[in-house]
Amino acid sequence: MRQLIRLIVNGEPNEVLVKPSDTLLYVLREKLGLTGTKHGCDSGKCGSCTVLLDDKPVRSCLTLAISVRDRELTTIEGLARNGDLHPLQKAFIENGAVQCGFCTPGMIMFAKAFLEENPKPREEEIRKALSANICRCTGYVKIIEAIQAAAKEMQ
Repeated sequence: MRQLIRLIVNGEPNEVLVKPSDTLLYVLREKLGLTGTKHGCDSGKCGSCTVLLDDKPVRSCLTLAISVRDRELTTIEGLARNGDLHPLQKAFIENGAVQCGFCTPGMIMFAKAFLEENPKPREEEIRKALSANICRCTGYVKIIEAIQAAAKEMQ
């Protein structure tokens, strides 16, 4: 049985017809066309599907769309403002933190929430926080450098 729900995604209201079993990841990618959020492990372990729900990171592959009715969601597509990239997006590009790019949206979304909580993190705090997200291409050095650079820019 499908239900019509309202989602506020990147500041825009959306009405979507969903089944009770539809994940937020499925709805974002397949129903709303927001393919920046990646479909990785489907078990919440890799972090590539991370989006912000009321400014807190969640694994969209484990979150039922019906459970986020009328709440604020931010995806990687919603970070840029007026054509300007978010400082994290710029820092990832400028610091060479993007390899294949598959983990990048989830890393950036997680890092955004992390920097909101801890605007001046030490390297070891960043390393510990990023343990929730998997990158198979890098040794995380460039990603950590990008987050450090973005933290300075955001202050």
